[in-house]
Amino acid sequence: MLPPQVVLWDVMDTLVRDPFRDVMPQFFGMTLQQMMQGKNPTAWGRFERGELSDEQFLSQFFADGRSFDHDGFRGAIRSSYAWLAGMEELLAELAEQGVAMHALSNYPVWYRWIEERLRLSRFMSWRFVSCELGLRKPDPAIFEHAIAALGVEAARCVFIDDRAGNCEAAAACGMRAIHFRGDARSVASELAELGLTARR
Repeated sequence: MLPPQVVLWDVMDTLVRDPFRDVMPQFFGMTLQQMMQGKNPTAWGRFERGELSDEQFLSQFFADGRSFDHDGFRGAIRSSYAWLAGMEELLAELAEQGVAMHALSNYPVWYRWIEERLRLSRFMSWRFVSCELGLRKPDPAIFEHAIAALGVEAARCVFIDDRAGNCEAAAACGMRAIHFRGDARSVASELAELGLTARR
């Protein structure tokens, strides 16, 4: 089997810490369960597809339309982004070997804050972000779009994500998929088995 030509990375909770489960509810003085019960059930998905602006999303965050400090919320989120352990080093090693890498991420325009803070573009492009494409995983269309845009066979693409359902959707489109379970060394080992070896 030929080695992969391209690695496509999920970003949140695969490369970068996701503030959704702790920073957001803490800002509101709520538990995650309380925030989930109160939030608008469709606003986040629309925000990730680029259908809502930042201000529109925040105005619709809660189902009851309650007001809160939008600038304070933005600041809390913006300052919270951080690499997951070992992932910056893994990307650096792969990039040094010339491995082509791109983000394939469900995320709103806030991905620009991640870039400002962590500079993922040192290692990979932000080519396939849901808010720019109007598509979200696990919709097969986002994987098919990436394959066509890259001009490579699906089997020569590796997709890495912390959500099993997204990995299954990528595999159904012909990609090789790695389910990230929080450990950089395990990902490095699985990539090595496919012919992409990082020094570990």
